[in-house]
Amino acid sequence: MLALLASGSSRSSSNNKLAESENSAQNSNNMSWGTELWDQNENLAIHTNRGIDALDKFANFLRDRVAIETEYAGKLRRLVKNYQPKKKEEEDNEFTSVQAFRNLLKEVGDLAGQREVVSESLQLQIIAGVTLLSKTLREDRKKCLSDGATLQQNLTAQLSSLDRAKRNYEKAYRDSEKAVDSYKRADMDLNLSRAEVERYKNVMTTKIQQSDDAKNEYANQLQKTNNLQQQHFSMLLPAVLNRLQELDEKRTRGFREFIVGAADVESSVAPIIARCMEGIVKAGESINEKEDTFKVIERYQSGFTPPRDIPFEDLSKCDPDSVQDSHYSNSTSNHLTIRGTMSANKLKKRVGIFNIFGSNKNSLTADGQKEDFSDLPPNQRRKKLQAKIAELTQNIAQETKARDGLMKMKIVYEANSSLGNPMTVEGQLNESEHKLEKLKVDLKKYQGFLEKASQMPTATSSPQATRNQLQNGHRTSRHSNGSADDHHDDGDDQPDDAGSLSSSSASPESGLGTSHTSLPGSGQGSANENAIGEDTYYETEVETLNPVGKCRALYPFEASSEGSIPMSEGEELQVIEIDQGDGWTRVRRENNSNGWDEGFVPTSYIECTLYA
Repeated sequence: MLALLASGSSRSSSNNKLAESENSAQNSNNMSWGTELWDQNENLAIHTNRGIDALDKFANFLRDRVAIETEYAGKLRRLVKNYQPKKKEEEDNEFTSVQAFRNLLKEVGDLAGQREVVSESLQLQIIAGVTLLSKTLREDRKKCLSDGATLQQNLTAQLSSLDRAKRNYEKAYRDSEKAVDSYKRADMDLNLSRAEVERYKNVMTTKIQQSDDAKNEYANQLQKTNNLQQQHFSMLLPAVLNRLQELDEKRTRGFREFIVGAADVESSVAPIIARCMEGIVKAGESINEKEDTFKVIERYQSGFTPPRDIPFEDLSKCDPDSVQDSHYSNSTSNHLTIRGTMSANKLKKRVGIFNIFGSNKNSLTADGQKEDFSDLPPNQRRKKLQAKIAELTQNIAQETKARDGLMKMKIVYEANSSLGNPMTVEGQLNESEHKLEKLKVDLKKYQGFLEKASQMPTATSSPQATRNQLQNGHRTSRHSNGSADDHHDDGDDQPDDAGSLSSSSASPESGLGTSHTSLPGSGQGSANENAIGEDTYYETEVETLNPVGKCRALYPFEASSEGSIPMSEGEELQVIEIDQGDGWTRVRRENNSNGWDEGFVPTSYIECTLYA
């Protein structure tokens, strides 16, 4: 029973609240400033001015927000641009983590675009509307206040006229009273003549007439004032105040619409921003560590097997010359790495200066590798050749399509000369045939390289292992005549030492080779001696050479031989190796396509500044 009573009372209280809210809404709709605030003209003027100031403040807030949105979008754009992968990093695009990062940058760029859309929409739709509304409201308010001031001046003027009429009536009435009193005293005074009494009577009559006229004027002004005052407070002033009320309601309504509109602008880009977030999540989920690991193996796998155990070296059975050879091999092999593996990019070689003016039988590619990629390990060489063959095959297919199109065009022109001159296509067709023939020759050449690389037996040991064998007694003792004496115990089990040493020194991985400082005409023996002598300029570095200074080109230089690089006048370069007496300095410049360009320039062509 108590619960029923409580629920009934709660329902009745809620119904009462609803009724009160409805009544208050109806009352607010019926109330107006003209009737309720007829005497608050000054306060209403202050209130409307503050309201418009608040609207201007909201417009300034939006402008500051637009500036922040624009700055934020611009900084996001610059951030994406600064972290875009460089051309020298394009080879890492195959890794899923790098691809995910590129997709992340793309999505962040799209986010910046959406912030720009928000900024532009707020500027064009919201801020422009707020500014226009504020200007209109200020003009309307100024006109309303001017009309109200005019009405108040008219009422004040009428009240002044009424006051003057009342004062005139009061003065005339007092004067008439005095004239009546004077006439009565003169009439009762027996000493006065009849003419004097008549004069007092005339003055009394005049004053009474003036009093009546002043009374009538006062009554007339009073009626006018009452009529004007009633019209002022019942019609004229309420109309002005109601206009102020409409103006303020328009401002309030516009405030609401603009706030909602700003939120709508933000909401309109929310789905696109959500898709950008989904793209970022998808990019992160696309990273596959196992796939990246496999690609690392594919990129750097050399195909060599680890070196075998180093045999014991019995010094009592070794030739003294071999001992010296062993010391040299130990000192050089410890700094050699296999080209094409993790340290492939860090293997640097400086050839003799005479090679700059010579020619290279095996031309180099744009990235400094040999044309047949023979300087790479077997696996890497085959991959490079296969990629080159695929590229040539695609180029041949494209060029074939272009040639076929030109042939069809020539046939059409020959059939109908009005469409065009067949001779204009003849030159393009010849050029296309020439390109196609050259591509086919290159394809055949690289197919031959691949066939030769595929026929080569897989190395059972790396060049490091071969050098280890050379370091442990299986080497050739060199004499001044260039002959070789074998010093291994079992000639059947070991290969010819001279051939082994020759092949090891000629291999690109060994780091040893024929010195380019040898004069033309010198024999192989002297070349092999120079390969291990002090005239060799080979250097192997575990890390990239640090610059020792900088230089500026005094004159332009055109590189005409291998090992040198061109430079323009005034160009600044890094010095990585100073002149060693041969008139040439080794320098480096940054290259957007290949990372760094290194080579030699004439020392007399540059001005060097070395670091302390």
